[in-house]
Parts: sequence; structure tokens; C-alpha cells
Amino acid sequence: MKEHNQTNSGNIKWHNLTIDRDKLEKMRGHKGMVIWFTGLSGSGKSTLANALNEVLHLDGFSTYVLDGDNIRHGLCKDLGFSDEDREENIRRIGEVANLFMNAGIITITAFVSPFISDRNKVRKIIGSNDFIEVYCAADIKVCEKRDTKGLYKKARSGEIKDFTGISSPYEAPENPEIVVDTGSLALNESVQKVINYLKQENLITKSK
Repeated sequence: MKEHNQTNSGNIKWHNLTIDRDKLEKMRGHKGMVIWFTGLSGSGKSTLANALNEVLHLDGFSTYVLDGDNIRHGLCKDLGFSDEDREENIRRIGEVANLFMNAGIITITAFVSPFISDRNKVRKIIGSNDFIEVYCAADIKVCEKRDTKGLYKKARSGEIKDFTGISSPYEAPENPEIVVDTGSLALNESVQKVINYLKQENLITKSK
């Protein structure tokens, strides 16, 4: 894979925008950031991401959710689930999330993103000060019980190949900003844990 700043052409250059991130953040009244939810399928990433989005939206913040299934319907519909395709999937999401963040938007993502190296690459794209990794730490047994799509059952029977947690590894974050036990906490408690962190770090203060 190419590094973030590499391209296939020597005939392009980066254009600095007259309406930059600083101006957009001032307009919105808060800073942009990326809140990256990671965890096994069924760990509650999408549910928690959307619940957090609702709370922040109602408080007047500019937000957007990038969800794993939705992205694979469009931007990444050409990718499968091999290690290489998973890496490219997360790279693309990192680049898109970075664009949203630079528009002054609190960008909330919900992706299994199973590999530490891939998440670290996204952290590098975004910048550590703007990247909040949230580990949805539900046990795999809990995730299987919640599996309304029957994906774990299909993976265990061999119908689905390269399924994270069964036939493909999940590498838990080593030093995430937030760990949420989504297997035991109620949804409102999980949301509040994230909100508390954002407030403690002065990440969701409004300037207007």
C-alpha cells in the first residue's frame, strides 16, 4: 500500500483552500474530530455510534456517521474481505473521515477494523490529537447472541470465509482513548461514558 502522501502521478499538487478548517470550525462553533468505534461484529458499534450522534446532534454539534455496511454499498463496493481488501477499506475510510473532520465535522465511524496496523495508519492520517479510538469490548459470546444476521453461524459452518473473530483475527486496541464494555453496559451508559471523556478532554466545548 502507498503511504498517505503518495500518488500515482507527479502532475498533481495539493491546493490550499481559502475556506480552511480553522474558518469552518469557527463557523460551526466547535472543533472537528474523528471518533473511531472498533470491535467485533455484534459488539454494538453502529448502535452506539448512532446513539452518540443523536446526543451530539441535539446539542447543536455538526456530526456525521460513517457506517461499515453503508460504506460497502458505495465507496468500497469493489472490495471483499481479504486482509488486503480490509486494509484498503480502512484506508479509504480514514481519508474520507479526514475530509469530514477538516470541514469541522465530528465524524463518527463504526467499523470492525480488525487490525492494529490499519487503525494506526488512520490515526496517522487524522493526527493523534483528533483521533479518538473507542473499543467496544463485548465478548464474542455476547456478540454471537446478538447476531440477528446469522453471520457467526454461517462463519462457523464455513459459509462465510475470513470472518473476524472466527476464521480471521481481531486485534484489540492496545491503548484506546476509551474502552466501553458494550456487553454489559446499557446503551445510555455507554453513550455517557463517551460523552464524559469528550467533556473531560474539552473536545466538545462550543464557542458560540
